[in-house]
Amino acid sequence: MSGFVNALVIVAVVAVVIVRQFRARAINTDRRWWLLPVILAVVALREPGILDDHHPTVSVALLAVELLIAALTGAGWAWTTRIWTEPDGAVWTRGTKAGAAVWIAGIALRAGVFACGVASGVHQDGSALVLGLAAMLLVRAGVVNRRARSLGASDRPAPAYGDDMRLAWKERV
Repeated sequence: MSGFVNALVIVAVVAVVIVRQFRARAINTDRRWWLLPVILAVVALREPGILDDHHPTVSVALLAVELLIAALTGAGWAWTTRIWTEPDGAVWTRGTKAGAAVWIAGIALRAGVFACGVASGVHQDGSALVLGLAAMLLVRAGVVNRRARSLGASDRPAPAYGDDMRLAWKERV
């Protein structure tokens, strides 16, 4: 994949994730929460330019630091996510301002890693960023799923709007 396509994938995934982060939504702990991160990781690992052939040691070190920062950002984001249980047993989640601060800190740290790579003369491909995004999403989803299960989340999906609705006082005759 070209750098432009990698950039589009990154922007699209980040936009979807950020929009979903600040909306309250029900969690189904039985779903395949790991699927999107695995797909992103496969896309990133298919690219041959993830490591610089001229600086393999520094390139591997930068990638390892990138993945560590991504894992820490994902864990921080997950622990700052608000999770609650509704009376019907459905578990809900919503991002917080602290989660946004974790995102900003993660981006700043990644920019620092990129700057170190540029200063070292290491060619850095967009696939490392996609792999870091996959790691962050995988850690975040895993921690949130574990937290939701600890709240006693049921494995059944949350009820849809209108299920078990009672008539409003105006509808009664």
